[in-house]
Amino acid sequence: MSGGVGPIGSGISLPNEEVDHKEQLDHSLKNVHKKTVTTTTPHKAGGFLSLRQLNCLVVIIVLAASGMVSPQDFAFVLFSVIYMYFISKVAFPILHPSTNASVFNPKNKLFRLYVFVAVIIGLYAPIAYILYGIFEGDKEGIKAAAPHVFLLASQVFMEGMAFSGKFSGPIRAFVPVFYNSRRIFSIVDWLRIEFHKTSNELSGSESRIYVGRVLAVANMAFWCFNLFGFLLPVYVPRIFKLYHSGHKEE
Repeated sequence: MSGGVGPIGSGISLPNEEVDHKEQLDHSLKNVHKKTVTTTTPHKAGGFLSLRQLNCLVVIIVLAASGMVSPQDFAFVLFSVIYMYFISKVAFPILHPSTNASVFNPKNKLFRLYVFVAVIIGLYAPIAYILYGIFEGDKEGIKAAAPHVFLLASQVFMEGMAFSGKFSGPIRAFVPVFYNSRRIFSIVDWLRIEFHKTSNELSGSESRIYVGRVLAVANMAFWCFNLFGFLLPVYVPRIFKLYHSGHKEE
């Protein structure tokens, strides 16, 4: 930010000049305060990705190269990018800097624990399950878990874009709701395949049948609660309330 306070003479000034300097100083400080308020929304430098986005991008590329992701899932991710930019211009532009504020305190311990559990259940555990299956040479046995991991990694990557400061609050809510809704169908397929597996179909250890079932059930329970118990009844209303309150201020 450029300097808002003008130069102040160091010599002796007449009383009128001192008043003028004081008025200029007050005016400059007000301008500085206004600029500070209008730039409080955090955003990343253009063209740079966060470490979390880079990690998710690696997961997306690896799963895409493995052949375990369907063309429909690729099309879904591509459509989400196009549609996100479309509705950000047509329906939900940024109206006011305050509408980009976070609806939850990121330092809240309960909220951080919730996010941590989501990452463990949704990403880390399924990735470990997939890697172990690849190590045992049982690509078919882990194929059902790949779409969920691919879509969740894509969701995290897209959320990083939505929180870059270039999109309004409703767009930030659109990404998790849109992806969460799609992933529930992927988890349903994952559950169905896991519970129809038999030990004769696997080239790896039999224990992975039970691990896969536990992971599929845990993800179904958590992400159904996340969509129907958190995003839709809590997160989305708060986002829209904040967004429309900024619209009224305008």
